[in-house]
Amino acid sequence: MDNVTTTTAELRRGDLAQFLRSRRARISPAEVGLPEGRRRRTPGLRREEVAQLAGVGVTWYTWLEQGRSINASVHVLDAIARTLRLDRAEREHLYRLAGLPSVPDPLHEPLAPELQDVLDGLTPLPAVVYTGRYDVLAWNRTYQMMFPSVTSAPEGERNVLWQMFVVPPCCSVIGNREAELLYTVANFRAAFGGHVGEACWTSFVDRLAAASPEFAATWARHDVAAPATRIKVYLVGPNRSEVQLVASSFAVAATPDLRMSVSTPLTDADREELVRITEGPPVDGRCDAHRRPTRGSDPSGRGMSRSDHRDRSAPSPR
Repeated sequence: MDNVTTTTAELRRGDLAQFLRSRRARISPAEVGLPEGRRRRTPGLRREEVAQLAGVGVTWYTWLEQGRSINASVHVLDAIARTLRLDRAEREHLYRLAGLPSVPDPLHEPLAPELQDVLDGLTPLPAVVYTGRYDVLAWNRTYQMMFPSVTSAPEGERNVLWQMFVVPPCCSVIGNREAELLYTVANFRAAFGGHVGEACWTSFVDRLAAASPEFAATWARHDVAAPATRIKVYLVGPNRSEVQLVASSFAVAATPDLRMSVSTPLTDADREELVRITEGPPVDGRCDAHRRPTRGSDPSGRGMSRSDHRDRSAPSPR
């Protein structure tokens, strides 16, 4: 029995090695911002380049491609998958070959059109649908205009928590930042309790902790909180005008893991500001030192599910 188990493991490691080499060969250096250089005897990236981009040791990654018997954590495989630009099926295959029982991020089915209609109907109130992990799936025009850095972010970073912690404090549009960060992490910690051991949740925490020492310190507090209505303060526009909104969240009945967050103005002046923001252009809250064009924005402001963002071009402005 031991011989059979060993042989199976060896075959799996061999397949893993070949799979990694094939995925590496299809990515050109230019695609990941590296110079083409000379003396490239094989197509694609070199092993040391993959290791550097993924943040792992060159020797360790070489051994992985040689089919040696080494352990690979969820966090490390997640980094390699991002570097090699694996799609969902390829990532699941990578995890299976590495002998891990869990698979990475589940992709939600496209949201029902009527749910998007609800979001649009709430305009000029900013409204968004996200998962328990704060992955942003859909939004309306006002939310798009207020938070273009969120809605235009790459799929792995289109996440409220990620944007709250990775964006420098000088560029944050959150006025009551400290209180909001503490609450959001505590709320996320409560949701995390129902997903302990799941690769997509664990790897997300590991990635964010590595990217933000502030998140790592806040996460280590082990605070928990239930969703609650609260006042949020935003600093919008070039003059950093203050807007106060009352944020409420609601469960999406058809998919319990999803929530809709809607923010209502605290005063008439705040409502007028929301109308002005909705009419555009998008509010870039970043400071002059960090401001850059946003990518992949949807000029109509309509939110789309993750699969929509991959498969469909943005609709024309309404």
